[in-house]
Amino acid sequence: MTTKASLLGELRNTEWGQEKVSRRSIKQEMRENLLRKLESRKAVFNGIHGYEETVVPQIFNAILARQNFILLGLRGQAKSRILRSLTELLDPEIPVIAGCEINDNPYRPICKHCREVVRSRGDETPIAWLARDLRFVEKLATPDVTIADILGDVDPIKAARGGRDLSDELTIHYGLLPRANRGVFAINELPDLAGKIQVGLFNIMQEGDIQIKGYPIRLPLDVLLVFTANPEDYTARGKIVTPLKDRIGAEIRTHYPATVEEGMTITAQEAWLARDGSRRVEVPDYLREVIEEVAFQAREEKKIDRRSGVSQRLPITVLENVASSAEQRAARNAEEHSVARVADLYAAIPAMTGKFELEYEGEMRGADNLARDLIRTAVGRVYSKRFSDQSVQAAMQKVVQWFELGGELKLPESAPAAEALPQLKKIQGLLDHVGKLGVASQAEVAGVVAAAEFILEGLWAHRRISRNEERGFHAEPRKAPEPREAISKPPRRQFN
Repeated sequence: MTTKASLLGELRNTEWGQEKVSRRSIKQEMRENLLRKLESRKAVFNGIHGYEETVVPQIFNAILARQNFILLGLRGQAKSRILRSLTELLDPEIPVIAGCEINDNPYRPICKHCREVVRSRGDETPIAWLARDLRFVEKLATPDVTIADILGDVDPIKAARGGRDLSDELTIHYGLLPRANRGVFAINELPDLAGKIQVGLFNIMQEGDIQIKGYPIRLPLDVLLVFTANPEDYTARGKIVTPLKDRIGAEIRTHYPATVEEGMTITAQEAWLARDGSRRVEVPDYLREVIEEVAFQAREEKKIDRRSGVSQRLPITVLENVASSAEQRAARNAEEHSVARVADLYAAIPAMTGKFELEYEGEMRGADNLARDLIRTAVGRVYSKRFSDQSVQAAMQKVVQWFELGGELKLPESAPAAEALPQLKKIQGLLDHVGKLGVASQAEVAGVVAAAEFILEGLWAHRRISRNEERGFHAEPRKAPEPREAISKPPRRQFN
């Protein structure tokens, strides 16, 4: 469909003149294009990861069945991105009557203006071409949305200028839904739409037509309707009108990444790390894994409201902030190369606390403290994966003994790598294990320092050494056992 025509007569002499092509609906068009892509094994949803075996096949089934559908899922599960990707299943361009507000098919115009143009001008009717990206219309459902916004309304000014009666179809100002004719119309957060607006969608979904202002005007729109919603809002009584649910063909549930690896792939794709400065900032793989593990731990944390969910935006923004903290340290110390450290992860706590809703226990604990707990747990899990060998665990005892013999280490978060490395070298056996974290050479000063700090943080996470803000890393204090009689006797009370 590469030949372009500017007049209806010219269009008839192209492959758009074939009745099968010119009269097919939007749903049939998407069905045919999807089958073609499946046969050629081409990707349909680029940049969507973790849904290959779950969500995507269900969407394909709905499209092949020519059904409207809804995506149910918590925030940050790529629902809007999937809907916007549906344009990849549309033809590159389609012909429309030039100047038409609702993208009329030249062979089957439905608005009165276009019918009159075709009747009067015939094959001289001007034709325009509509790109696939312009065939997607999206609306966020809010309580203040009106029927006029979605369907349309009578425009008194248009009537006055044209000297027409208000009941004339030519006085209509079309809403978003008619303007999505021959395209995809998406409504985000469907349950937030007022009940009377939901009722207004009944006809277009079942009978395929709409009425505006009560006038007997039939507009058999050709449109694919898709929606998104939070599962709890969607199932709650009073949030959505039951007959509307009945008219939605498929109900597809999205989900968060099933594995840390899937989450890391999504985060790496979405996070802005290609900084435009002259300094090279690197976030090592083990720290990226910790960032993703924080999100996984937050989704399982009882102190966080699971009904609200923990968006995939959490690890994305945290990763960006971690890179920024490392970049800031490099700028302050005039370093050309900086590797992110665990300290940068704690500096990124402000990017975490706004991404989850707390339960009562979480409110009592505090968002900042809860974020620190999540980081400690995540570091401990990643440390266990990287240092799971028994021989390594035994060798790590040398590091613990150094602290038990009175060793103490305090590194400022802003300390340059060249300044931190000599202090870390004092700890016996510590640098022998940085290779497990992907540090190829001891000459990589920034990488060695970052890996060594992570090992110390991992030992602290497993309670083998201690750490506080004042003293840094040090030995876990040993409590002397209480005398046996002190256990049986009541504590003494002293009055001053």
